Amino acid sequence: MNKSKTLNRYFFGLGTIGRDMLYALVSIYLMYYLTEILDLPDATMWWMTGAFTVLRIFDALNDPISGFIVDNTRSRFGKFKTWITLGGVIGGIFTILLFTDIGITGGAYIAVFIVIYLVWDVFYGLNDISYWSMLPSLTINQKEREKMGAFARICANIGMYICVVGILPVTNALGGNKLAWFIFAAAVIAVTWIFLCFTLFGVKEHREYYKKEEKTSLKKLFSVIVKNDQLLWTAISMALFMIGYTTTASFGTYFFKYAFGDVNMYSVFAGVLGVSQLSALLVFPVISKKLPRKQLYTFATALVIAGYIIFFFSPMNIIFIGAAGVLLFFGQAFIQLLMLMFLADTIEYGQWKLGSRNESITFSIQPLINKIGGAIASGVVGITVIISGINAAGKPSDVTEGGLLIMKAAMLVLPLVSIAAGYLVYRFKYRIDKQMFDRIVKDLEDRGDISKEAE
Repeated sequence: MNKSKTLNRYFFGLGTIGRDMLYALVSIYLMYYLTEILDLPDATMWWMTGAFTVLRIFDALNDPISGFIVDNTRSRFGKFKTWITLGGVIGGIFTILLFTDIGITGGAYIAVFIVIYLVWDVFYGLNDISYWSMLPSLTINQKEREKMGAFARICANIGMYICVVGILPVTNALGGNKLAWFIFAAAVIAVTWIFLCFTLFGVKEHREYYKKEEKTSLKKLFSVIVKNDQLLWTAISMALFMIGYTTTASFGTYFFKYAFGDVNMYSVFAGVLGVSQLSALLVFPVISKKLPRKQLYTFATALVIAGYIIFFFSPMNIIFIGAAGVLLFFGQAFIQLLMLMFLADTIEYGQWKLGSRNESITFSIQPLINKIGGAIASGVVGITVIISGINAAGKPSDVTEGGLLIMKAAMLVLPLVSIAAGYLVYRFKYRIDKQMFDRIVKDLEDRGDISKEAE
């Protein structure tokens, strides 16, 4: 059993290296690709910004339906691996199409782009929901979940930062043109498919630990979410955090090109942040043994706030900016992992309160939140680069001091407010601590809903 847990921990985590390369490529760099590589005019970008925001919010609302589909899947491959495969393959193909110059412009390009993006979003969402909702089915032990979650987040961050650090040097080396970005996107998809095989063929589910449940009806779908109060408060807290974090991350290349004055330093900065996040995730299991989650979240939020304040007032010096980034992203890594654990624990809470586990419907909240965060971030970035004069600028010196201040406020002030609000929601509304979780698990064991072997 110990060997099985160890293999599951590593093979589950390895599966997300390519997935997060793919997600970083689309969520962080698609807007940059449209404005800097395709060089779309302001008239088109106003429409694209609106389309991005509406599409991401609309598709986010479909994620619970995707979770419903996964939870009701019955196959010899299980409900998770079926959609990890289909979502990974189809989502990968449409990722390449997003970074393909299809040779049309204006309204026709906008219409085709909307279709491609929507298909990508749906299938990436199915893959993402299936992947993360597999985690609670592998173990019910909180500490083992933290170990699995920490290793998975380490792998995810490795994948993300391979993309973030490598994308500009690699695409520039290939010519910095449309073909270069297409080749990079195709390479990312190849890596995604390779690493998904670790999860598909290496992870062993233990479905025998949990009571077999009837299929969830559409009518019950919304009650699973609405009546699970701890899930709702977790979702609100996560959403506020992701809106802030994604907005800041999405401005990275613009900041270093137009404010710092050297876009190549972005890769150096991203490398520092990658080391910071990985270090945070490596020490998390050690610190979590000594501090309860509530204190960990408070500590992490304090680091993030300090990082934002230093970043805003920092001179254009990589030492000061790098130090601010270390604080900000060290704390951010803690918070993202804690959010994953909070979400996982609401599954047992929901089973205890409502009578069914519904892993995938519960975890559909995560991509829903990521998409809402991405939608709002894209809207903020799109509007900011237009009104600040960045999109129309021929070179960095064309952007005024006022334009740069607008960008810094959108990049640092608005996200700080959002992240602080998310912390307050968690602090006053989330109540599943270790004692309550242990009591829930015991009640579920006494009811025969889960086996003690699941621990």
